Amino acid sequence: MWKKRLAAVAVVAGAGLAVSIPAFSTAAKGKPAATVKDDGREVCYGCHDEIKAMKEGSKHAKLACGVCHDKLKEHLASYENKPVTTIDAALCGSCHKDEFESFFTVNYDSQPRKEKGVPTGRSPMMDKLLAPYGFTFEHNEPRGHAFMVTDQFVVDRFAGGRFQYKKRWFGVDSVGKTWDILEDKGPDFKMAESAKAGNPTCIQCKTSDHILKWKFMGDKDPRAKWDRTSDIIAVAKDTQNVVGCIHCHDPHGTQPRVVRDALIQAIDEKGAKMFAGKDGTTDLKVISFRDGFRKIGVMKKSDSRMMCAQCHVNYNCGTGYEFDTGKKVGYEDQRTNHIPLAGPKDLLEHSKKQNFYELRHAVTGARLVKPRHPEAETYFGSVHDKAGVTCADCHMPIMKNKQGKSFKSHMVIKPKDHVKEACLRCHPKYTAEQKLYQIQGIQNYIRGKMRKSEYWLGQLIDTYATAKRWGVDEETLAKAREKHEEAHVLWEWWTAENSDGFHNPDLARDTLTASIAKSKEAVALLNKAIEAKSGGARGAEPKKQ
Repeated sequence: MWKKRLAAVAVVAGAGLAVSIPAFSTAAKGKPAATVKDDGREVCYGCHDEIKAMKEGSKHAKLACGVCHDKLKEHLASYENKPVTTIDAALCGSCHKDEFESFFTVNYDSQPRKEKGVPTGRSPMMDKLLAPYGFTFEHNEPRGHAFMVTDQFVVDRFAGGRFQYKKRWFGVDSVGKTWDILEDKGPDFKMAESAKAGNPTCIQCKTSDHILKWKFMGDKDPRAKWDRTSDIIAVAKDTQNVVGCIHCHDPHGTQPRVVRDALIQAIDEKGAKMFAGKDGTTDLKVISFRDGFRKIGVMKKSDSRMMCAQCHVNYNCGTGYEFDTGKKVGYEDQRTNHIPLAGPKDLLEHSKKQNFYELRHAVTGARLVKPRHPEAETYFGSVHDKAGVTCADCHMPIMKNKQGKSFKSHMVIKPKDHVKEACLRCHPKYTAEQKLYQIQGIQNYIRGKMRKSEYWLGQLIDTYATAKRWGVDEETLAKAREKHEEAHVLWEWWTAENSDGFHNPDLARDTLTASIAKSKEAVALLNKAIEAKSGGARGAEPKKQ
């Protein structure tokens, strides 16, 4: 049956190609197609016409299918025999050596295990403001992409400390295969002051290993090895590599692409205003494989804003609750794999429409929305964004290797540590020292607003606790909780975002001062009610009823 289907598809593949996905039939327009010997690809194209459209005429046209796929003979004998697909970035590195080596270069300016929730961190009052959430056990500043998986697995909130460096602290700068670096202490191991809050969806933006094992959106499917509800330890043990080349570059035709399912869904549903060009559109084309089992979004022109937004974007990945009923929302619900593509001023309203929040505050009971690394949404509409600057322009500058050949660095630098490469190409009239000074000015100013926002949120929480002790009425407490919900998301957005405001300082100031205002309003509201209850004797303890 399968062989008959193969023969039939082979006959019509050429005719159907231009109809099914015309946008990519000229992927390498203007460049002659590479001449290749008969390597059997036409047999593959008989079923995979979408691959032919991307591959032929591209820079990878001369590569045979067998370069990345093994056991093709068995696959051709029976469709049920799946080929083995090599997705290890090392294969790409055999040709793209400079890019590969730069990706795994350790940036020693970016420190390991640098906690946000300490006096010198980005969010000194995190434990109080996020109680009782798992992030309070350990929430670190990010470092290089080469550590995306190991940093996630060893953090105290992921698996109770079960995964540790084999070499202990000597292993913090080790890069390579996950389980060459880490060890599993076993199911009975749990460190004090740790949590088991890891989930399969969160891993999908940190590795490319599951791209063929995970159905679109992480839904359950007999063909999928993993889904949103899978055992997190089993998924972790099946993860060997950090996010690879194939997350951003199609291996068949080298077209720039995105593979993160929730991002593709969000762009499909909302359009792509955040990533649109001056004409208000984007050329992203969604291609579906295996009857919707997997989808990719392919671009004609590289847009690193969209490519980086596969990870550097706010998304839901944990369980939560419904705003209206308080009902628990588990991993079986697709709301636990969702990218809002909403900014800090709109996120709370979006979450209410979605009817999803992640935690209630331990003291006030406010329903708190949890932002995560929202760099893409923050950058949207900024001065640099409006000027046409993309993520790669600053974080992946052109460099030269030892032979003097230019290449785009994949180390993903922090511009403040590499001002010359990141900034002076566009700002040549400044010295590196001057430019760094300007960056520091922006970040110092916004950190100050973050601290003040935290202070007033802390005041809100303390005043709420006092109001409860004095028996302030529920109507007043409910109004204070609503203001807490508003103030919280406007503050936490900036502790989750990793530029300390530099990506969009105007937006940072507007939202942080709005957070301060909301907290002050709640404090004033509660203080008024406390004064009425205490008769001006606020300092005294309320009488027990």
